[in-house]
Amino acid sequence: MISVEAALEALFALTPELEAERVPLRQASGRVLRAPVTALRDQPPFAAAAMDGYAVTEAAPGARLRVLGESAAGHRFEGPVGPGQAVRIFTGAPLPEGAMRVVIQEDVTREGDQITLGDNLDAGTHIRAAGVDFRAGDQVAAPRRLGPNDIALLAAMNAAELSVARRPRVALIATGDELVSPGETPGPDQIVASNTYGLAALFERLGAEVRLLPIARDSRAALGAVLGLVADADLVITVGGASVGDHDLVGEVAETLGLERAFYKVAMRPGKPLMAGRLGAAMMIGLPGNPVSAMVCGHVFVAPVLRAMQGLGAAPAPRQQGRLAQDLPANGPRAHYMRAARGAEGLRVFERQDSSLLSVLGEADALVVRPPEDPARRAGETVEYIAI
Repeated sequence: MISVEAALEALFALTPELEAERVPLRQASGRVLRAPVTALRDQPPFAAAAMDGYAVTEAAPGARLRVLGESAAGHRFEGPVGPGQAVRIFTGAPLPEGAMRVVIQEDVTREGDQITLGDNLDAGTHIRAAGVDFRAGDQVAAPRRLGPNDIALLAAMNAAELSVARRPRVALIATGDELVSPGETPGPDQIVASNTYGLAALFERLGAEVRLLPIARDSRAALGAVLGLVADADLVITVGGASVGDHDLVGEVAETLGLERAFYKVAMRPGKPLMAGRLGAAMMIGLPGNPVSAMVCGHVFVAPVLRAMQGLGAAPAPRQQGRLAQDLPANGPRAHYMRAARGAEGLRVFERQDSSLLSVLGEADALVVRPPEDPARRAGETVEYIAI
């Protein structure tokens, strides 16, 4: 049995960094940017009005000015504005030559082509300087996972196509005679498969293309047949069947198909019966069958692997610090990832930590990390956790 840290090191040693591909901007959300993007022009490319009003060279309370014309977004006023003159201007429109400020329309009275400025003018110029957002040559750095805010910025930079990491292809296999798919009617000794659906959602959120393969029944022939469908995968994930029971056949069958095993069993809970290696060209991770164990291992092990595959670096799941809301007893010899909920009072660790309880996992948004032999903790102490 190896430590969580040693297991992660072994997994990263197996993890390939996938090649880049070019995609249209519209398809880039959630992808990992692999090459920096450089702005080719200033934004805005001209000084522009920040408010609707009148562009003037100077403003004094009660001043009367003649309106020469107007400047609208996409339609600038051609020509300069001088003393005693004004140009009607709208938000985002180019500032006329000679204008030094915009008097907002609420501070102006207009009669025909004459305006009178109010008595209580504010001090703001209401002008957006050229390049105030970004300058030509500014870059969006890579690597980074692109969110909606990034997409908006890249669109403004006129980046129509981007270099991003190829999506990891994940083949996901549930194993066991006891399983049926959601929507099917379970027999008297069966349950509905849940692990692969939760894991698929997690992996897709991390940028993977996930294929749910047929449930592999507890026979060498059935498991071998399903494992034969993974030739195009970058990562093969099996759920269940990786322990040492008479019906736990994943390791044995995979080895007959060429699995080079890197490790088996990790000193953690939940999630001890974890296995990993290389199956042909694919990386393979065998997760435990208990539903909470599988999901916890998905966050602790598979998520960092998927990030590394996309060029985000080989690093454990990010940890944060928080205060405990209650006392906790001393931990045992294995690292413990305890389901918890964050709240105003701190991290509330659930009393029930059984690895079969999806209802508890459904209420959790954190895994409090207890190192091996961690001493008893008091309410208010700071501990590390992984947000889930």
